Order: sequence, then C-alpha cells, then structure tokens
Amino acid sequence: MATAGWYHRDISQVVAEELLARAGRDGSFLVRDSESVKGAYALCLLFQRHVYTYRILPDDEGQLSVQTIQGIQAKCFRTLPELIGAYQHPNNGLVTPLLHPVHRPRPPEDSDGEDARGWGHTAPCPGAPPSSRTHIPQQLHQRLQEQVHSSPASDFMGFMAEYLTHHVQDLQALCHGHPQLRHLSTALATACRALHSEIDFTLAGLETLARVFDPPVSPRSPAREQGFLGSDPDLELLLSKISTVNHLLSSLEKKVLKSLQDTVTKHNLALPSMAVAPQPAARPLAMQNFEVKVGKSQRAALAVDVEAGTVTVTKRGSGSLEEVIPHDKILQLIKYQSVQSKVRLVCARENQKSLSRDFIFPSARKREAFCQLLQLMKIQHSNLDEPEIISVYVGTWNMGSTPPPRSLASWLTSRGLGRTQDETTACIPHDIYVIGTQENSLGDHEWVEFLCASLKTLMAIDYRVVALQCLWSIKMVVLVKPEHQRRISHVHTSSVKTGIANTLGNKGAVGVSFLFNGTSFGFVNCHLASGSEKTHRRNQNYSDILHSLALGDKRLGGFDLTLRFTHLFWLGDLNYRLDMDVQDILAHIVKKEFQALLAVDQLNLEREKNKVFLRFSEGDISFPPTYRYERGTRDTYVWQKSKPTGMRINVPSWCDRILWKSHPETHVVCNSYGCTDDIVTSDHSPVFATFEVGVTSQFVPKEAPGSSPEALACIEWESIEVILKTTSRSKCYIEFHSYCLEEMQRSGENTFQSCDIPGFLKLGWSSKHLPVLNPILPDLEYLGDQHLLLSIKGVESCESYGECCLALRSAIGSTAQQFETFLFHRGEETGSVRGRMRVRVPRGRCGTRERLYEWISFEEEDAEAAAEPPMCPKPPPQRLRSRPRSLPEPATGYTNPAYFIFEGVPNSWLPAPGETPKKQAESPAGGQPCRSPAAPRVPLPSEEEPWCGQPRCGPPSPSRGHPLSPPRAGHHKRPKSAVLTRDAVGLGDCSLYVATQLSQLEQVSPQRWGDRQEVPLRQPPQVLEPPPLPCREVPRPLGKRGAPGALDLEVQPPPPADLQPARM
Repeated sequence: MATAGWYHRDISQVVAEELLARAGRDGSFLVRDSESVKGAYALCLLFQRHVYTYRILPDDEGQLSVQTIQGIQAKCFRTLPELIGAYQHPNNGLVTPLLHPVHRPRPPEDSDGEDARGWGHTAPCPGAPPSSRTHIPQQLHQRLQEQVHSSPASDFMGFMAEYLTHHVQDLQALCHGHPQLRHLSTALATACRALHSEIDFTLAGLETLARVFDPPVSPRSPAREQGFLGSDPDLELLLSKISTVNHLLSSLEKKVLKSLQDTVTKHNLALPSMAVAPQPAARPLAMQNFEVKVGKSQRAALAVDVEAGTVTVTKRGSGSLEEVIPHDKILQLIKYQSVQSKVRLVCARENQKSLSRDFIFPSARKREAFCQLLQLMKIQHSNLDEPEIISVYVGTWNMGSTPPPRSLASWLTSRGLGRTQDETTACIPHDIYVIGTQENSLGDHEWVEFLCASLKTLMAIDYRVVALQCLWSIKMVVLVKPEHQRRISHVHTSSVKTGIANTLGNKGAVGVSFLFNGTSFGFVNCHLASGSEKTHRRNQNYSDILHSLALGDKRLGGFDLTLRFTHLFWLGDLNYRLDMDVQDILAHIVKKEFQALLAVDQLNLEREKNKVFLRFSEGDISFPPTYRYERGTRDTYVWQKSKPTGMRINVPSWCDRILWKSHPETHVVCNSYGCTDDIVTSDHSPVFATFEVGVTSQFVPKEAPGSSPEALACIEWESIEVILKTTSRSKCYIEFHSYCLEEMQRSGENTFQSCDIPGFLKLGWSSKHLPVLNPILPDLEYLGDQHLLLSIKGVESCESYGECCLALRSAIGSTAQQFETFLFHRGEETGSVRGRMRVRVPRGRCGTRERLYEWISFEEEDAEAAAEPPMCPKPPPQRLRSRPRSLPEPATGYTNPAYFIFEGVPNSWLPAPGETPKKQAESPAGGQPCRSPAAPRVPLPSEEEPWCGQPRCGPPSPSRGHPLSPPRAGHHKRPKSAVLTRDAVGLGDCSLYVATQLSQLEQVSPQRWGDRQEVPLRQPPQVLEPPPLPCREVPRPLGKRGAPGALDLEVQPPPPADLQPARM
C-alpha cells in the first residue's frame, strides 16, 4: 500500500473533528499524529455524532497496537495499514468498525504547480514503500524555467533543465539505495568547464603572490579533498582548485603579516603601540526645543535637557526665563486622546501639592517626541540597577535579491512615510534592534557586519549580536546595546520551511527567542507564499510555522506559540494582497485614501474571520503600499510581470507587515510604524516599527523565602467554566503553568458538563476540584508581574483542547475577581474560559512602587473635566501601585458569543421595543481590531480595592447574576467575525457559527426569562442535528464556594468496547 488516504499526518484535533463532522456517517475515521506522544498516532472515529479518539502506540520492536483497557490483550501489527485493515471488521473492541475513511482534502494548486502542503499527493503512510510515480521533476522543471527568465545565468540553467528532463535515473538510483547522483555530476562538470580557465588564471596569480612572501611553502600542498559526488574527474579537479584558492585567500594575510614582522625585526624598526583604541562613547543628546501654546493664545518654548534632567519653560515675547523644572519634580505626564497634540504636565511645588499645566504642540508627532524625551530623561536619572522599560526596533525588508545601498539611515532611524519618528528623537539609540530580511543575497556574516557598522555610524554604539538565524535568503539579526548583553539569556533559534512540500526554504520562517532579565521575547520573520489568489496557502503557511517553530521554554512546548512569550513580534513579507482592481487601487493611492484599501486587505479580512493572527495587534497604517515598486524609484508601481504562463498581475499591496501579541496587563506601546521613501534598490520598501516595552527584573525579595511560616501567598479559585468547540464528550482536567510556581499543577476532572449543543462542549469545575496554588515568592510587587498559563486537556487523550493566559495583577485582593478570555490551540480559537479567582498576599509583603512607564497616562476628558477633584481619596502611593493607563483593561463581564448559545442573550444586548437595532460600533481602521495602545480608563479592581484588603471606593463590580455584560464593557470585544453575515458559515470557525445565530436576533420574538431573554436559535444546515441525550443530569450541591446551579453529569457509557480512547 503505497499511500493511505486516511492518514493525515500532523493535523490538529480541531481539524480532524471538522473533517469527520463533514463526513457525517457513523464509522467515518482518519489517523493523525499524536500531539502528546512522539511517534504515536491517534485514530479518530465518528459514532453517533461524537468523535472517539484511540491511541496507537509502538512497542520496543516497532509493532503497533491500539491501547486497551487494563487486562485486555492488545493486538500487535507490523504496519499501520495492517492495523487499520484489521479494525475494519466488527467486534474488534471499537465503538463501531472502521467503515468510511476520510481522505485529506486536496487544496487547489497554485500557478507555480505547488499545493498548500505537499506535492499534490496523499500523504505517504508510515512504513509503506515509496511510490514509483512522482511529479517532482516536472514541478522542478517548471520552477527552473521561471528562474531562466529572471537570472543572468541562463546558460547554466539550461544545463540544469536538461538534467531534470533527461536524467531521472538519479531518482531511481536513489530509491535503490545509491546516493552518488552520477548524472548530476556529469551535468555539473559540463556546466562548469568555463570555470576551469578562470580559476587557473586566478590561482596562478595567487601562487605567485604567495611565493613572494613565503617561498618554501608550496601552495599546492593541500591534499585534494574527496569530492562528495566522487564520479567525474573533471569535477573533482575543479573542487580541488577551489579548495586551493580558498586556502590561499585565508592564509595569505597571515603570511604577509608574518613576513612584514620579520622585516621589522631584521631592520630594527619601531612598531607603534598595538593598544586597542577605546570604543567611542555614545553621543550626548543635545538640548531639544519645542514651540507650544499655553492657554488660548499664549506662546511659549519648552527646552528639554535630557543630560541635565530639566525642562525649561520660556514665554514668547518677553524672552525671560519662566521656570526650570527638574526631573524629580515631574509627577505625571497626561496625554489627551481627544486632542492628539495636547499634553498635561503635573509638577510638585514646595508651597502647594501639585501644579498642572497644559501644552499644545504643533502636531501629534512633536508631542510624542516631547514625551519620549521626558521618558528617556526619567530612565537616565532613575538610578535603578535594572531597567523597567526598554525600546525595541523591529524592521523588515524584502531586498529583492539585490545588494543594499550604502546607507540604511532612514530605515534604522524610522524616517520616511507613515507614523515616523520626529527629527528630535530619530537618532536616540534603541536598546534592541531586530532586523528581518527576505531575498537577502548577502552572506550571513557580511550582512551582520554591515548592520553593525551602520548602527555604529548612526548611534556611535558598538552593538552586540544576540542571534543570527538564517533559512536560505530569509535572515534575522538581533542586536543589543553592550550594557544589556549580560541581561540576555536562554537564547533559542529555529526555522521552518514552507516551500515545496515544506522541504524547500525559499519560503518559510526563522525565529529567535530569549529572556531579557525576567521578560520573555519572541521574534518571527517569515516569507509566505506569493500571489493574490493564494490566501489559503498563506494561512496554511502561518499555521505550519506556529506548529513547527521550536522556540521558548521547552516546558511550554505544548502551548500555542503565541502564548509562550511575554511579548511576541511577527514580521516579514506576509504577501497578503489587496482584493481590488489595480486601477482603483492606484486611484486610491494617489488620493491617499488608505482606509478604502485597508478594507479589502487580505490580511485584515482573514484576521476578521479568525483565520490567522488571533488577538495580534498592528499599528495604524498611514503609509502607501510597500509593494510592487519600480526599482530605482518610489514614484511608480510596476504591477505587470511577465511569466512563462503569461502576464501576471501583482497589485500594489501592504505585503510587508509587523504585528505583535503580548500577555494581558503588560506594557507595550507602538511609537512608530511606517516605511522608507529613499531606499529604492528593491521592489519592496523597508518597513519599521518601534516599541516601548515594560520589562521585569530578576526579583529579589526583601525577606528570605520561608523566613516566617505565615508569609505565603496563594492563588484560589471559586469556579472555572469552559466552553470548547469540539464534538468530543470526554472529561477534562486543567494544567496550570507559571514561572512563579515550582512545578506544574493539575486539577481534578470536571464536575459538570453539557453537550446538548452540537459542536460544543461545556465543562465546569467547582472549587473543591481546583488546586490552591502557592507561588514561590509572596511579594506583591513580584506577583503583580506574573501570569498563569492554563491548558484544558482531555482525560482520555491527554491532548490539549485549548490554552490561555491569565494575569495575576487584577486578581490580587481579598475578594475574588472574575475573568474571561479565549482559548487557543495551534493558532485557532477553540473556545472560552471564565471563572473567579483571587490572589492573597500577606500584609507584610504588600510593599510596591510606581514603575517608570506608569507616570505617563492617557485622558479622554477635556481640561475642565480633568481638573475636577476625584470623588474618592487617592490611596497612599507606597501601598498601592496604580495601573498604567496604557495597559488593556481587564474584562468586567463575559462577552464571548459562544455563551449566547447556552445562556441566551441579556436584555442589555437587545434593542428596546420599537427601537431600531444598532450595528456594533466599528473601529476607526475600517473594521480592524482596535489598534490604539490605550483605551478609555475605567475603575480597576486594583484601584477599587487595595491589594491588602483596604475598603473599596468606586462603583461595585457586576453582579454574579449577570454573566454577560453590555457591549464594549470589557477589554475583550465581540469578535468582528460575529457580525459578518456575508461570510459563509462553516464548522471551521466558532465565531462564524455564532454569527449566523446572532444575525437572526432581529427577526425572532424573544421570550423573557428573568433579566435575560432566551432566543430560539435556528441551526445552520452544516451543523449536525442534536444527538440523543447522552447525559443524565443529577443536581448536586457543590459546597460553599461551588457555582450556583452547577450540575454533575453522569455520562451514559458508549456501546460495549474492549478498547478505550487512550491517553495521547
């Protein structure tokens, strides 16, 4: 059996369930790789609209068997096809025989002859002999023909084309175990004949020069290396000559130096001191001046001296010095959101508590430059041993296989088009530079040296290389300031190929991860499939990279890549295009109507459908599309490209992007996002983004751990409820991971579940089945920066159904706080989790302080409203650290539409009688997720209730009787895809499934049940009909802290079987 249509390789559990649901027949099955045990398989079987998963394990001799319940003899098979064939007969222990194999869907081939995952054939079955038929030569020949038209070495490509056409014998020889590739050797020797004469000419000159300085040494002394092809004498001779040239070039400098030193010694000449010149110090930042308006008409000048740590205010007209404000007297800097050029400076005075002054700058860019200078001044004069905030530069550029220009100044200083750096702050060096390139023709070390030299010229700093990761022409370099080098640890690198059959590196991704003190960073640079019609292929590339990129802590390998790091940055040539006629695109570009183009941007559309980059953020795009320009200018787009198959249209598009995703309640602000307009060597423009990122240090407690027996913090749970998008009805448990825990903790099995809604499983845990977690350190300042990673795993398979991240900051206090967030697995949204938790901190460990990034806040109200005194007294600063307003707000209610299916829609979400339903407010960026780093501020749990049990002030939290909050009440907004009725409904998207249900709310007559309305929801035809009730509900009390109304479910056993869905 050469191929197996039922073997789907490494697809996820979610995809497997979707394929079986589409099949819809009892006995439908497929086999995939196990996600939890390497080398094992998972047999997925559909019966009565539920998916049963059996584990297939290899033994020490390599034989395969389905795991059985204890006491039942397992049947062993040599190959996977034999095992599947045996279980196609009845009475073998499965819930039903394997009747209908589910084949892997074949995606449409693209214009290059490639499909999304392989060669266009079914995946080969493990253990089966290779197929004799293959389309590899034809596909490679077609790709080679494209290179002939775009490469100057067309003659050489002609030899290779002839080899691919007439010498398939090498492939047959390889299949028979002969890897010599004799025909390739002959073709290469023929193609390289002209190289012999060139090398002989060069070699003769090098030999002559070597004899001048070292006569006794024979340059031909290096032994001829055995050629790896080893079949053609001419080719071996050529390799020997190249080796000799390489040896001479590498040793010639040493020989010349030794000869000159001998000459100096013989003639008693004096040599200058060889002391290393001191590294140039970083250039001091000059005083920067800003013209501002004070009040309604008064003009003034602000002078910021970062080195001296002062801000000077001078009134225009009089010219007299008004006031000099030292850095330690600046208490707060407030940015107005309604007026982007306005800022308020709150300063301490000797005679009065504080003084507030408002300044209006000529532009928002000038205001941002002023704020950055003040932030830099605070950092330089903070006298902290470890930084609390760093600046990160991220750049991406498709170089078009051409050398770069001599200067990259505009790219490395974030100047050009879009949201760029002001000239007053453009040359402030960043702490970390991450530079990703695609189609980079330079050598690895040559490129690194060029970047380091460019930064040294611009910033007068000799940056250190943290990592260099390359995959063919995809490269990523991470550079850091010398003073930060000791703070970098746990550096990991990885790469993933997504080219033909996921084996060629012309497309793919490289990744780098590391710890900066206590904060984890991840960076991914990718080059995805090209072509306007290849959106699905790009989505698949993204999924493959997420699944295969090995970065971060190995203990978190089972978690989604986007959850392993405090901050993850994704950059590269994503190649998503604009779905619009090229002439219309050009017309919008001329008018700078970018919002109309962003509305048809494929990446934005796919993100709205929750297909890629779930919960990622991107800066506002205010620069023109970066592809495809005419080389040598930025005035003309070249959108026609000649191909062997005809004329190809490449519409101008934002192919080059930078996105990021951070843990909740962390500090990250995008200060710039744009592209250059003066680097014209490629058909892509370089793109840059700069970030202000909060970091944590390696915490050192004031008291030794365990010094007092009562000084222990604890994390307690009142309840947890999970909704999973799955057709399984397996019981589950929860794993808890965190750097603040000594080891992973695990809950008991869920105490109640409901599977009445097809395609969804609702689970719940009471407090008695959830562990009390004890962090290794009980200090409030330490716990406020920590996060918990949760993984929902099936008891039967031990495979994850979804993972999430929770911040401890909002849960610190004496009363439990509610939380709600989404679950992710392998880049897909797989459900939701909600519950109530609290973090208890001993009173003696409640000391904290304000972070450097917390003194800058955001304000929506105007000056008059902001000047009003607060309604509640401000807590003492030494007892409570106020949360920076640049952080996302914690959720105050449950907003995931998945809950509507089980609980109905509350009154607050439905229009009043006679009122026209209002469409959900769109974000400014044409339906894209909110991009602003700050949101309107609402009372925070940490401010309403001090962490050490102080009384609350402010409005009470929502009642537990209201599990759903009004729209826009929390940080997690309703997914945009939940209101996109134009999209087709499919089981592959939980939010789209709910979208169809929500779109009918305006057409049905709701029935009132208390304070919410139960709405009969019509099922789409794709969803399976409700199965016979598999569960019998038995109400039981859950103890003091159990969730009211919770149910324990006694699951009726499936048909008798000797085999159990086993632990994967």
